[in-house]
Amino acid sequence: MTAIRRPAVAGMFYPGTAPELSSVVRDFLSNVSTSTPAKVPKAIIVPHAGYRYSGAVAAAAFARLEPASETIIRVVLLGPCHRVAVRGLASPSVEAFATPLGDIPLDRDAITAVSHLPQVNEFDATHADEHSLEVQLPFLQEVLGDFSLVPLVVGDATNAEVSEVLEVLWGGDETVIVISSDLSHYLDYDAARLIDKRTCDAIEKLDPDAIGGDQACGRIPVKGLLNLARKRHMRVETVDLKNSGDTAGTKDKVVGYGAWVFEERGAQEALPVDDGTEGDAGVDFEASTKALLEKHGAVLLKLAGTSIEHGLARNSPVNVDVGSFPDELQRDGACFVTLYKNRQLRGCIGSPEAHRPLLTDVAQNAYRAAFHDPRFPNLTTEEVPELHVSISVLSPPSPMTISSEAGLLSQLRPNVDGLIISDGGHRALFLPSVWEQLPKPEDFLSRLKLKAGMGDGYWSDGFQAQRFITGEIKQSQLPPGESIWKQAGNDHP
Repeated sequence: MTAIRRPAVAGMFYPGTAPELSSVVRDFLSNVSTSTPAKVPKAIIVPHAGYRYSGAVAAAAFARLEPASETIIRVVLLGPCHRVAVRGLASPSVEAFATPLGDIPLDRDAITAVSHLPQVNEFDATHADEHSLEVQLPFLQEVLGDFSLVPLVVGDATNAEVSEVLEVLWGGDETVIVISSDLSHYLDYDAARLIDKRTCDAIEKLDPDAIGGDQACGRIPVKGLLNLARKRHMRVETVDLKNSGDTAGTKDKVVGYGAWVFEERGAQEALPVDDGTEGDAGVDFEASTKALLEKHGAVLLKLAGTSIEHGLARNSPVNVDVGSFPDELQRDGACFVTLYKNRQLRGCIGSPEAHRPLLTDVAQNAYRAAFHDPRFPNLTTEEVPELHVSISVLSPPSPMTISSEAGLLSQLRPNVDGLIISDGGHRALFLPSVWEQLPKPEDFLSRLKLKAGMGDGYWSDGFQAQRFITGEIKQSQLPPGESIWKQAGNDHP
């Protein structure tokens, strides 16, 4: 006989019969405005109170999943512990969760995939009467139809422990992440609105550290999602923010409710760049880098040329007086400098992640591309007139959640993604420009594996991949007659 977790709050938090429950949920969903087309979220945060209090707020996020009802086949559902305390995250042993609308099968393979993590333990007692997960299920059944479930109750855990679990379960378009959390509890109406607005601001800024212990009962799973969303440079949108005083209760002691949707960035969308200053996490990398290179690209190219010529004369890169350059160039940045001779590669060295001012990175990498690329002999003065320089500025790398080579290949975006792969002591990087020579994802990955010292068919559980995008400035883009060389005076490839 299949073990099933029976509903614990049907007839209390939501209607206990299938016809009434379906009707109530459908009414909530039908009242959500869908006039503006929107992307299907990868993750949502929704409240978990009784439907008369928070159902309309939850529906605002769940409705955004309906267009993907044929695509989403797995729901990873995390909520806080209210009844039986647990250390870490608790999975159930049953095969299905039931509601008046039917049984939902559990994805036992996915649960097994995280069961080896020390923070995940099987503990049915904490699931038995827990409402934070259960109240989400009828909404999911109405908007998605058939799907499998990965339900985890979050107890005494860290943000990082939650993020690690989510990263393993992230998957692709077939998986959606649902985080269950109410906001402030039992404050007066005005005080609740104030503190809930602060929580909302923290979520919109992907700032888990700004959410305190009294701001959300599901703060730990929320903060775990925010950690990973920030790492993956996701876009977040607030779709509703209310409290029980707005819905079905008095205004003297209210509970806050909010709904947020988190979107992955598409193939033609740029990742944001975060230089560590407040507010920069939302800056569009592609637009900001294009503006930077349009304004200062010639300066960077000439700095690269100066550093190469300094290397020819003194066997060292030029020493950059960073403070004498515009502020935009003084910020930390990562770049690759690529040299071509007669349209053939002559050297390429760079930094996969920002760790010093962009100016310094350009000067150092230009010198190293000319004199320390192990694939080529040191550049000579005679070669300079035939040299062509290109600078690629890199976005922060974004980790990819993968479980197989096929999964990695399906996520790669030709002519958009640069790729970093690693496993143990093996590591290699391809810039997006490599797609020009290797337009097929299979060939792109195969050659990158060989570059990393892996075999063509190599794969292991420890294989990791990160992708990034670039903004590029080429020597050929300079105005006619303008050169990057002080000595040679040549500006043609």
